[in-house]
Amino acid sequence: MRTKLKNRVAIVTGAASGIGFATAKLFLEEGAVVVICDINVDKVDDAVSELEKFGIVRGYVVDISKKEMCARTVEQTLAEFGRVDILINNAGITDDAQFYKMTDEQFERVLDVNLKGTYYMSKAVIPSMMERKYGKIVHASSVSAYNGNFGQSNYAASKAAVMGLTRVMGKELGKYGINVNAIAPGTIMTDMYAAVPEEIKEKKLISIPLRRYGSPEDAAQLFAFLASDEASYITAQTITIDGGFN
Repeated sequence: MRTKLKNRVAIVTGAASGIGFATAKLFLEEGAVVVICDINVDKVDDAVSELEKFGIVRGYVVDISKKEMCARTVEQTLAEFGRVDILINNAGITDDAQFYKMTDEQFERVLDVNLKGTYYMSKAVIPSMMERKYGKIVHASSVSAYNGNFGQSNYAASKAAVMGLTRVMGKELGKYGINVNAIAPGTIMTDMYAAVPEEIKEKKLISIPLRRYGSPEDAAQLFAFLASDEASYITAQTITIDGGFN
């Protein structure tokens, strides 16, 4: 039995599918209690039904762009389990358009979820972590922040901002025993990416030195490492996981 996260209480956002679901499953297998958050009630219910065979899991319907919903989720977790040891800020969205065609609503919505949602969830867990002098916070950034993918000015801006947030939070919160890091995934074969036309996927694959796409489980392993005490001397960093693409 794996015990890397034994008895830890973790919140994972965007956990009803893809990287978030794989992360929640791995955390349960490693001994953690996991609270999953996502925006779709049916998907949350389905994910909980699938995950509860691996351990103690709770599911909440949360729009992380809403401060009150983030705070309530953390309050409910603290009320039931007494603490939050780990926060995985995985939830994120895209709404692509070329910059000159992008609407204000497209730009603001992506920033609201990807950046402000990360901020709101972090703000909600930090007071209890500071009090206990322990915490692991890991954000999801993206290689898009480095490469500036075409049509993703809003997404790239949000993920670059998450990198900056990670550096500052890590430096400010270290004295309270809180590690703050981020991962920057490249192309991960989620259901969403699987729907991309084959000719585009083949072209992208050639640019990846390892000649394969990442799996949600690959990203989950990095989340688990950074959330564990094995990474206790790592903070304020963004670690790229992209098969050598960047």
